[in-house]
Amino acid sequence: MQSLVRLLIAPFVAALVLTPTTSLFADLKCELVPQVMGLYLRNHYQYHVLDSKLKERTIDQFVEKLDPSKTTLLSGDVPKIKEDLSNLFNTMKAGNCDKLKGIDTLIVQRSKENEAFAKEFLGPKYELDKETVWIVDPKKRDYPKTDAEKKEVLKKVIHFQMSSYLLSDMKMPEARKSLTHRYELISKRNSERKIKEGIELFIESFASALDPHSSYLSAESMEDFQISMELSLEGIGASLRSQDGFTVIENLIEGGAAKKSKKLKPKDKIIAVSQGKDKPVSVIDMDLRDVVKLIRGKKGTVVRLTILRQAEKAETFDVEIQRDKINIEEQAAKLTYQTREVGGKKVKLGVIDLPSFYGGGKKGTRSSSEDVRKLLVKAKKENVQGVVLDLSSNGGGLLSEAVNISGLFIHEGAVVATKSTNAQIEVLRDEDTKVEYDGPLVVVVSRLSASASEILAGALKDYRRAVIVGADHTFGKGSVQAVVNLPLDIGGMKVTTGLFFVPGGASTQLKGVSSDVTLPSVLSAEDIGEGFQDYALPAQSIPAFLSPSANSTEPAKAWKPITDAWIKTLADKSSTRVAKSEKFAEIKKNLEENKKNAGTIKLADSWKKGTEKQKKDKAKKLKLKNSDAPKDDDSTDVVEKEEKEEPGAILEEAVSVLSDLTTLTGSGSVAKN
Repeated sequence: MQSLVRLLIAPFVAALVLTPTTSLFADLKCELVPQVMGLYLRNHYQYHVLDSKLKERTIDQFVEKLDPSKTTLLSGDVPKIKEDLSNLFNTMKAGNCDKLKGIDTLIVQRSKENEAFAKEFLGPKYELDKETVWIVDPKKRDYPKTDAEKKEVLKKVIHFQMSSYLLSDMKMPEARKSLTHRYELISKRNSERKIKEGIELFIESFASALDPHSSYLSAESMEDFQISMELSLEGIGASLRSQDGFTVIENLIEGGAAKKSKKLKPKDKIIAVSQGKDKPVSVIDMDLRDVVKLIRGKKGTVVRLTILRQAEKAETFDVEIQRDKINIEEQAAKLTYQTREVGGKKVKLGVIDLPSFYGGGKKGTRSSSEDVRKLLVKAKKENVQGVVLDLSSNGGGLLSEAVNISGLFIHEGAVVATKSTNAQIEVLRDEDTKVEYDGPLVVVVSRLSASASEILAGALKDYRRAVIVGADHTFGKGSVQAVVNLPLDIGGMKVTTGLFFVPGGASTQLKGVSSDVTLPSVLSAEDIGEGFQDYALPAQSIPAFLSPSANSTEPAKAWKPITDAWIKTLADKSSTRVAKSEKFAEIKKNLEENKKNAGTIKLADSWKKGTEKQKKDKAKKLKLKNSDAPKDDDSTDVVEKEEKEEPGAILEEAVSVLSDLTTLTGSGSVAKN
């Protein structure tokens, strides 16, 4: 990876040295944009020329980021904006970005129109219309054609926003005042927008037009990136992204406050933020960086998030989270045991939960590979007959750790290859000939399993070392990125420089790793996965690089390869169990409901669920207040901490698949070396 970073640094410095007018600038100036775009193209894995298609993508991304919820612009505004942006590719070479000023002027005009309408609509006679139906996904809506159409759209948005305020126990007069002020702030923010922000938005749009993971990072965004790499993201332990005007929770980090709350899930939308008991601030259509500022805070302070969750029926609710640092102990791999009855006898099985590939190489630093090795040693001492490795919530981490963990289950050999911008292929291998565990192995995956977890699952599948159980496929994030600071304090750039390939020669890009035994999952109906992202790079393949030495020639050290016949038997048995399972029947029902209601909110549904939750929370707090239970700032958390978290349906079924596998292998053996 270091060689990829060096590839980026050298050409960038050379490009700037040739431009004497830039030596004193700290902001990304207009005349620098073509040079920065050139650097992306020079180092990007697939795109190396600024052609008409890439220009069109950039323009589309700019317009989408300008008005993500399609509540500000009219349909007639869009062609003019696109024409101005098209001309910008030429004028910026001479340092002329005046077209951006005209676009800013239009946005200010339209946002002031929205503000004026909101003030009128939210007058003393305003009433919440609980029968409102709102199509949340802007991709399923056109821009309004007229002012009258836009006002009808705004009415629905305002009813939706108002419901979130009222469900947070805010009274109507105060809610009207707060929501009106929200529209005033949008106008004020747009009026104060500087030309440099438009320039940054343009280069951000260009980077995201290359692929979903390339991006431009302003100086402020680079700081956010460093915080995320240190696992103290936003103070609550959650990865956030902006989508269609909403701030969406992408992943919950093990050991973080958000995960420990047991109230948040991936795909939840944050629609308002408040500090402690302060009034909530609506964050719909707010820049992600501004949302991050609201959420981030000192350890020990409380932030309250208003969440929109679109499940079987939409619901809105508040979650109080005490900001804290990531607890590395809770993020670490864990071992538990389960038993199953096989042939009239009880079989003990080990379950290793691995939430990420952590480490760092510093002396005294814990590593996921060493932790998993120790857990396997412990499991063998407990005479387990098989092991489940749970990667279902593993969003990735250090590539080297994924390679090392692969080596705990195979003899030695190639694990992953990277193909870089210049088509050079580099293969990473497990060099350790020791097999820590050679018995039956099942790997659990989901649509959230990404990057390094896909490499581990893919390698173990290609070597027929493990049975993959879970979602139809993993996330599909099989690309390599390099992030470097740009000189002159103008920020940084993240650019996709390569793809990952598993030993069979397939890239994990786009398609991910498919399961041998597929189980119903509520995540399978959601837009989770590389394939749902704009401009995802296509999957590729290279010649297979499987190592014959992966399985030892010495019988005492060899493991039994998974056969196609075994997989069919395991899948058939699992299918029979799933068909009889009430838990999976409920999952299938939710899947169908999600498909029907995708992208749409019925305010009556979310209002009903929200008010029901309010009543339950008040009842719990009253019960605790009148009891001798320990008091807590968030009394509902006290109750939930006492509840034992049961393993989910998918993990339970994965353990059952493992018990079937122990019968097929006929051994349940453990390594003897």
